[in-house]
Amino acid sequence: MKKGLLYSILVICFISCEENVKFNNPSFQGVKDNVFWRAVTSTATISSGGSLTVNAYTRNEQVILKTNATTVKSYDLGTSNTITATYILTDPAGNITFATSTGKGDGQITITEYDSTNKTISGTFRFNAVNTTNNPIAEPALNFQQGVFYKVPTSP
Repeated sequence: MKKGLLYSILVICFISCEENVKFNNPSFQGVKDNVFWRAVTSTATISSGGSLTVNAYTRNEQVILKTNATTVKSYDLGTSNTITATYILTDPAGNITFATSTGKGDGQITITEYDSTNKTISGTFRFNAVNTTNNPIAEPALNFQQGVFYKVPTSP
């Protein structure tokens, strides 16, 4: 009797096991002003000149990362108008934009992998961007940290 009960429990345990694996591939996420932020969709575009633009979207937010190449290396923000990070919040009153550029904001975009065969790009980012719209209801600066983009599909 005990063996039958033990076998029944084992069979039920094996039958009820299932694998619920969910891949987060591609992914674009980070910590925005100390709150976890994840994009719903993300894309990357490589221009004919070789510059890279990564766009990440939620329902009313957009993050845009730009570098002047797809080379695996780190790109410093706040030193150039071609290597930038931008955050745009769209609300009923209009857009609130935070951005880095020459002498404004700081941070870093690091490309860790560019897969030209599968046409994906991966890397990390962090930035402090200034409020460029001077909207009084928004903070003067925005902080993104621990940012990661992983296997974001690229298009020419």
